[in-house]
Amino acid sequence: MTALFERAGVCLACADVDRKCRLVAALVADWRRGGLEPGAAPPPPPIGEPGRPPRPRLVAPRDLPRRRAGSVQGQAALLHALAHIEFNAINLALDAVFRFRDRPPAFYADWLQVAGEEATHFGLLRGRLRELGHDYGDFDAHDGLWQMARQTAHDVLVRMALVPRVLEARGLDVTPAMIERLQRSGDRRTVDILAIILRDEIGHVEIGTRWFRHACAERGLDPRVTFRELLLTHMKGTVKGPFHHEARRRAGFTDDEMKDLEQMAGRLE
Repeated sequence: MTALFERAGVCLACADVDRKCRLVAALVADWRRGGLEPGAAPPPPPIGEPGRPPRPRLVAPRDLPRRRAGSVQGQAALLHALAHIEFNAINLALDAVFRFRDRPPAFYADWLQVAGEEATHFGLLRGRLRELGHDYGDFDAHDGLWQMARQTAHDVLVRMALVPRVLEARGLDVTPAMIERLQRSGDRRTVDILAIILRDEIGHVEIGTRWFRHACAERGLDPRVTFRELLLTHMKGTVKGPFHHEARRRAGFTDDEMKDLEQMAGRLE
């Protein structure tokens, strides 16, 4: 196994959140210095659980209480939910590096960049959460993001389509409205953090779009048709709107893809 895949696997398996973030930063720095070029390696093991702390307790989404941002407790619960998404995103980016071993070097450069930025996002949100008297693990969370990682572990094309372009792209839709609500409540500190995250996440979804299209080109597939078919197969054709068209276009979605999404969300006849 090359050093790149070995190191990514160590980061992925690490359950201590502080150490995981340090390991990711070191891996990204070492990659950028050179010497970790991917090479021939045996297939990865079947996907299992990523390294994560014993808390938060993972429950079904329906069992999570509604977050009411009007109170300090509600604000902390919201920040915790966002931090949990970012922590999962670290593992998702690391798994893309660790699992898909026949990609060009630029693929690994992109997903290592994503892992590093997700770790930064997690640190910012966790720091803000601590300012409110809480920490990561204090609230329950769900495991939807990693469940999708399991469902897409067999194929890089499917992973690129459904994780960045569906689950992570949803953040592009909801974050601007979240920022507006927090601005009205006067929480400038959290607004500034979410602005950084939104800026970076547009880039992350664009990376997913780019490598999804690369995989389609390798197989002679039409990206629009393929994406629509994957949504019908894996998402039962149901996607949530409304959509933030400007952010999604900056992330690589075409006008035709946006029309397809609007139709699936029931917003167009």
